[in-house]
Amino acid sequence: MNEFDARTEICRIGASLFSRGYVHGTTGNISIRLDNGYLVTPTDASLGRLEPEALSLLDAAGNHVSGERPSKTIVLHRRIYDADPAAKCVIHTHSRELVAASLAHTGPASEFLPPITPYFVMKVGRVPLIPYFTPGSAEAADLVHDAIIAAKESGAPIRSVMLDRLGPNVWHASPASAMATLEELEETAFLWNRTRPSGLAESSINELRERFGAHW
Repeated sequence: MNEFDARTEICRIGASLFSRGYVHGTTGNISIRLDNGYLVTPTDASLGRLEPEALSLLDAAGNHVSGERPSKTIVLHRRIYDADPAAKCVIHTHSRELVAASLAHTGPASEFLPPITPYFVMKVGRVPLIPYFTPGSAEAADLVHDAIIAAKESGAPIRSVMLDRLGPNVWHASPASAMATLEELEETAFLWNRTRPSGLAESSINELRERFGAHW
């Protein structure tokens, strides 16, 4: 994706997230990896009112080249890109249902949400819960990087993590795919928060692996 299209797409996604309540105020951030660097939303910017020319442009080494000051979470975004070469877009939100689920979470950190629907298994996969750190901290970024590497080595790569009390980070090969992953993740949290159902049987998950290549 060229820089012009990337700027347009970030603004489009931001407006969509804001209008549907996935982010509020000046929370959340979006980045796209370019051939020679990164585009990321500015710090303290409302995703509902982004301007293409104001987006922060960074070079491949993470140096600020132009636009407004980049979001502090670019450190985390770059660690995700480093760990997953296929990732082209990272989206972080403070989605209400997901944050609520993290506040009530009592299970293992390796499984933030259980496999309660087939599309969650197929489209999202396992979601590790990352312990709380101050927003923008390098420690959280390192843990996310390590979780991506560990999942890849296990044969079940991940597309998202949940930052405890903050919100999800999702990534994919395109902005549209990252957005679809986030939407499925938030919908799963909505169902989980209200019904607390049992997870799919292992036989059902195996069938999803065999028929659709699900990573779980």
